[in-house]
Amino acid sequence: MIPILLIAEEYPEDIADGLNEIAQHYIHQNFKTSNTIIDDNIQYEFKWGIKFIQDNNLEGGKLMVTSNLTNFREVPPDVNLEIAVRYYKKIEAFRALGKIFESIYVISNDEEIYKSGEIESYLNFEEMAQFNHLGAMVDCSRSCVANIDTVFYLLRTCALLGINCFQLYTEDTYKMENEPFFGYMRGGYTEDELVSIDDYAYNLGIEVFPCIQTLGHLGQILQWPYYANVRDTSEVLLVEYEETYQLIEKMIRTITKPFRSKLIHIGMDEAHGLGEGRYRQIFGNKESCQVFLEHLQRVNQICKNLGLTPLIWSDMLFCLAGKNNSLTVYYDNVNPLSSEQALQIPPEVNLIYWDYYHVSTDFYSCKIKHHRELGCEPWFAGGIWTWNRFWAALPFTFDSGNAALQALKTEGVKNTFVTIWGDDGNEFDLYSLLPGLILYGEHGYTPNYEVSLDAIKTMFGAICGGNLDAWMEACKLDSVIPSNAEPKIYFPPNASKWILWMDPIYAFLSPQYGMFDLEKHYLELSNNLKQAMTENENKYPLNKYLEFPALLAYVLSLKVNIRKKLEEAYKNNDRVKLQELYDNDLTNLCKNTEKLWKLHRDNWLSRAKPFGCETVELRYGGLIIRLNSLYDRIKGYLDNKYTNIPEFETPPMMIYENAGPGLLLDYSRAATPSRALGAG
Repeated sequence: MIPILLIAEEYPEDIADGLNEIAQHYIHQNFKTSNTIIDDNIQYEFKWGIKFIQDNNLEGGKLMVTSNLTNFREVPPDVNLEIAVRYYKKIEAFRALGKIFESIYVISNDEEIYKSGEIESYLNFEEMAQFNHLGAMVDCSRSCVANIDTVFYLLRTCALLGINCFQLYTEDTYKMENEPFFGYMRGGYTEDELVSIDDYAYNLGIEVFPCIQTLGHLGQILQWPYYANVRDTSEVLLVEYEETYQLIEKMIRTITKPFRSKLIHIGMDEAHGLGEGRYRQIFGNKESCQVFLEHLQRVNQICKNLGLTPLIWSDMLFCLAGKNNSLTVYYDNVNPLSSEQALQIPPEVNLIYWDYYHVSTDFYSCKIKHHRELGCEPWFAGGIWTWNRFWAALPFTFDSGNAALQALKTEGVKNTFVTIWGDDGNEFDLYSLLPGLILYGEHGYTPNYEVSLDAIKTMFGAICGGNLDAWMEACKLDSVIPSNAEPKIYFPPNASKWILWMDPIYAFLSPQYGMFDLEKHYLELSNNLKQAMTENENKYPLNKYLEFPALLAYVLSLKVNIRKKLEEAYKNNDRVKLQELYDNDLTNLCKNTEKLWKLHRDNWLSRAKPFGCETVELRYGGLIIRLNSLYDRIKGYLDNKYTNIPEFETPPMMIYENAGPGLLLDYSRAATPSRALGAG
């Protein structure tokens, strides 16, 4: 327990509700406001006051924290330690509070500082915001729609980090009047829910603006006959068709109504096949880039009529002009757009350069210049690597994020946000993303080009209550290649995902990791995470959420070699060994896989709406049934019901030469060698 209680004693009315929410939910429970003080029987050694002062004379983006004492152990009679926070905008008040939490956390957990009482450098500091917009975007379209409590939790966390804008990525997961198949059985947000999110964020100084799609990525609605008339391809709307624009205007009116902000992210990325489906049959052949630009102009006009400022992902401008859907064109070192095409981009439209893949600052600087050549001042979107995996790939998130944010500061880009995608089932653990948010929050208030792991570690402990070392340890679910081993990889693999979902009877991908002892790797990882869960629970209360990666690691330790062991015993006709594996290893694997499914399901239902959970549950169901089949087949063979097991006579082969386990595979590729499944 932190032995210092912070009490917000004076504060403007417009931050009162936000402070009360922080006080009620702060994980270390040592912050109160005058409205939330209750007798909780907790004995604090010290009680310090905080006074918040909104100061219009401060330069925009600046915050100042001062204390009336430099040593809390040398306090004159009748004097209390008081901390003053001066700020210009609401968000800076909450950022200052987050940094005070960090200081108290350091003071309380450093024995030398705590004994000395010297606090001058910890409670006297200034910060300046480096960006006009510093935001986060959460994917609520890939099966998982975060529930209101989860959104509120993320908003409180963002506020304490100084993150001042927030988006929920909703392709079809918002309710539209008289559109029953828009977001059909997808758990979309109601207008009342979105209003409550906007109000909650407003009280914390955060601007929420909608993030939707108005061209591609609309396969969820276009799969239904109800929307056949506005379908070009399975994913892309039919442009130049009046009913399409009627639908788009209805979408824009609906999604902007609950929010105060006049910004709207209208998407338009990855609209592959634009103009090549029904469009071509109806309107004939037309150059795709021109089709895109005319559609952009039309949707921009809808936004202008409604007093809105649109943002779009910028990739299609580059890919269509380069006549190649591959991202290599987007990230090429040349700009394929002609000056004539660039002039057709409406000046009101903000282009978002998105890039999650590079670790070179020079690369980001080059692409920023390409965007400026189009006559626009770009926004930038980075990524916390949460998609297509169970646990965020934090090392690569930090490497790519530091490189990108250094480039933004060097090039003077003033608007940025970090994306939290959930591609292929949204299977990732929510709490794994938090250190990535802290990276962006810390970058947002320092001119330094890099934020160190130590800085993230301290803030993570103070704001979230987690041990960054344990979170980084959990990243070994996917980082299974020793740092000095070949092959070298240039993207974060998702080994834990494809090993878990890989068919246990075929184990057709197992040669990819045969050169490493992953059974030992995952067993050690599981033990380390279990230990971290119960180690110093007062300092790291968030560590209880390591239960999922710890159990996943244990299941993987049982699964990685189960086929190999069974096959060896089978081929050696060692029925004693086969019986032993059946009784112990296989039984244990079946039991713990079912336990993992229930934990994953319970986590989902506590953090998100139930709609979409079936995507993950069907995967567990398939795995559990195949494990049961393996169990029954081995039993049948031991009982002489079967004379052979043909799958064990068909050895797995290396599929991806020179890649080892450094693969990034989706569920449909990992589950079976047959092309029988679609992606989630």
